[in-house]
Amino acid sequence: MATQLETEQDTGLASLLRGIIDDAQKLLVDQLTLFQVEIKNDIRRAAMAIGMLMIGAGFFFVALLLLGIGTPYLLVELFPRLPLWGGYAIVGGTILLLAIILLIAGKVTLGDFRPTDTALKGLKENLQWKTKN
Repeated sequence: MATQLETEQDTGLASLLRGIIDDAQKLLVDQLTLFQVEIKNDIRRAAMAIGMLMIGAGFFFVALLLLGIGTPYLLVELFPRLPLWGGYAIVGGTILLLAIILLIAGKVTLGDFRPTDTALKGLKENLQWKTKN
């Protein structure tokens, strides 16, 4: 009888360990799947944002071009002593300054973009939890 009891305990322990290993494997697979989905979503959102930025930049360029052509004439009309080239220089300098500011702001914003941080942090936490238990 004592040998039957020990065998049942060994079988129960083996079954329990097998269950723990299966759960850990399932958790790892689920975490990797979640990581993959998050990366796909981040890429999709980034592609959509880039598309909108490109379309917006196209419209911005056309509007800027038309304003850049018309504004010097307005300046010459408002200030008759101003030569036409002076009006163009004022408008061109202003646009250049705005462009530099926007380029710097875009570079700083893009430098802070880390799409996989959340997914990697979750994976790291799960792996740490798994190795502790």
